[in-house]
This record gives sequence, C-alpha cells and structure tokens, in this order.
Amino acid sequence: MPTTSSDKHLLLIGASRGLGFALAEEYLKRGWHVVATERDSTTSKLHDLLRAAQGRLEIATVDITYPDQVAALRARLASRQFDMLFVNAGIGTRDVVADISTDEFIRMMVTNALSPMRVVESLQELVLPTGTIGIMSSGQGSITNNDNGHYEIYRGSKTALNMFMRSFAARHADDPRTLLLMAPGWVRTDLGGPEARLSIEESIPNLANTMDAQAGKAGLQYLNYLGQTVPW
Repeated sequence: MPTTSSDKHLLLIGASRGLGFALAEEYLKRGWHVVATERDSTTSKLHDLLRAAQGRLEIATVDITYPDQVAALRARLASRQFDMLFVNAGIGTRDVVADISTDEFIRMMVTNALSPMRVVESLQELVLPTGTIGIMSSGQGSITNNDNGHYEIYRGSKTALNMFMRSFAARHADDPRTLLLMAPGWVRTDLGGPEARLSIEESIPNLANTMDAQAGKAGLQYLNYLGQTVPW
C-alpha cells in the first residue's frame, strides 16, 4: 500500500476524466493535496470527489490550448509551491497522413505536443527544487518500438512531445528536479477504447508508484507505468 503524504501537493493539469481523473483519485487516496484542472465543469467528474477529499482537492478551470488561460492559472497560483506538476492532456485519432485534414493535424499537434510544453514552461517555477515535472506521454511515442505504423498521427504527436521535453531537459541541464515522460500502457478509457489491454486500476496505481519512486532523481526519464525505460 502507498504511504500517505499529507504534506505533499500536486498540480494536475487535465483531470476531468479518464487517466487524469484516476490520477486525481489515486493521489487523494495517498493523502496528497491536489489542485486538479478541468476544461468544462459540466462534463467533469472531479466534483464528485470534493466531499470525500476533506478539503484536499481544489478544482480550477483551464483549456491549455489557450495560452491566456494558462497565464491566468499561473497568476492565480503564483504564491503556491508544488511537489509535482503533472500534465495529462491528449486527444486521439486513427487517421493516417494520407487521410487527415490539415486542420485536424494542427489540432492534434497543438493539443498533444505544443500545449503540454507551454504549460511546463509557464508553471515550472511553481515546482519545488526537490519536485517532479511530469507529462503523460505514450509508448506509441517511441520511434524504436514503431513496428506496425498504426495510429501514426497520434504517434507523431507524442514523439514530438517527447522531443520537446528532451529539449527542455537539455536547456535545464543543471535543474535538480525530476523530469518524467510517462507511458501508462494501453488502457481502457475513451481514448484507449474498449479493446485496450489494461484497466485503469492496473495502470494508474503502478504509474503513481513509479513516479513517486523517481522523486529526487534529477534529469529526464521516459518510463512506462511499471517503471521500465521506454526506448526513444
């Protein structure tokens, strides 16, 4: 069982459903204080957690594809410090390059690659020097492991995200904080679909265990939910 850490604070971006919501639940179970964001309160499940959270959950609204909203969130949290910033954002598509429209391609890249990194750039100073900055990537972002070509636009967006995070790490080579790109596995969510191999219960507690185990280790790692290194 995880050890509760009631003095720990998590800023979780993108927690209204799916894996993000499950992460909010998991860290609340671990005794953390969680600031979790949603894009739209009318479709978010986060509010169902408020009563049980006993004051340890705060909900903020932000659409990270709009830089002004990210800046406004940064201003609201300016006086706060967090042990972990984790960015969970992503949309999926089965389109291939030959079929996808330019507008949809741009939407994928802005949502899956550009916007998460803008969040990291904007909110990084809220994370303690001993803290962790993590992003939800995917095993499908691995170039080495791409041996079937499926989901190529989604793959490309996550590969771009991984490259941007490597550039961020290189530009902050002396930063003592832990930097993580996390691959949760193929999970049965709206994004993963009903045929996915893993349940949320098989993925998220293990993913949280892996992230917690890396705390205090400086530099960037690309890991799956079991703590295994994913090849770039």
